[in-house]
Amino acid sequence: MTELTATPLFGIALTLAVFALAQALYRRTGSVWLNPVLVTILAIIALLLATGIPYRDYARGGDLITFLLGPAVVALAVPLYQRRLELWQRKAAILCGILAGSLASIVSACGIAWLLGGSRDVIISVAPKSVTAPIAIGISERIGGIPALTAPVVVMTGCLGAVCGAEFCRLIGIRTHLAAGLAVGTAAHGIGTARMLEIDRLAGTAAGLAIGLNGLATTFLLPLLMVLVAG
Repeated sequence: MTELTATPLFGIALTLAVFALAQALYRRTGSVWLNPVLVTILAIIALLLATGIPYRDYARGGDLITFLLGPAVVALAVPLYQRRLELWQRKAAILCGILAGSLASIVSACGIAWLLGGSRDVIISVAPKSVTAPIAIGISERIGGIPALTAPVVVMTGCLGAVCGAEFCRLIGIRTHLAAGLAVGTAAHGIGTARMLEIDRLAGTAAGLAIGLNGLATTFLLPLLMVLVAG
């Protein structure tokens, strides 16, 4: 058993099997609270704890799946290309919205961590929480954060956005699919974008655009804010 769980194939097979079951459950119920990513995370945690399998054994295969996040994000360029003219006509509003969202995400994450008594390392580790995982981990490494903390915070942010993002947009009066997609994509990266693609094609396209632009904005804004605060 130990030899089996120590191979990369175990982590890959477990993740795919649990995710397939979670997707089937989600399609059957239609409940946003049963988001497949969230259910898969919780189920795998429960399985590892119940069986006593070390996380490092699972991670040998799980990390290979994490690597595929990069290509998955690039694939979002397909619907973006299809709606490029419609998005280009609103380029000024889109850029301003994403810059504001990126800044708000950084400030709110750091502010909450600071109010809760987080150390400097913790504060800068959660700062890129709304950026897709490959970029967020890279940013965290560069600015002296803890990538192992950044990664789960990013995933939690995405799951929260997928569950509550669209409904929150409706509650605060956002009616257009384009605006809702940009908001959720900026705040909740790939997981939120997957949810918006289910709701509307344009919303998902806008969310996919927001992932890339928010990654760029955060990459430039975060080091600049750190310099200003330190000064």
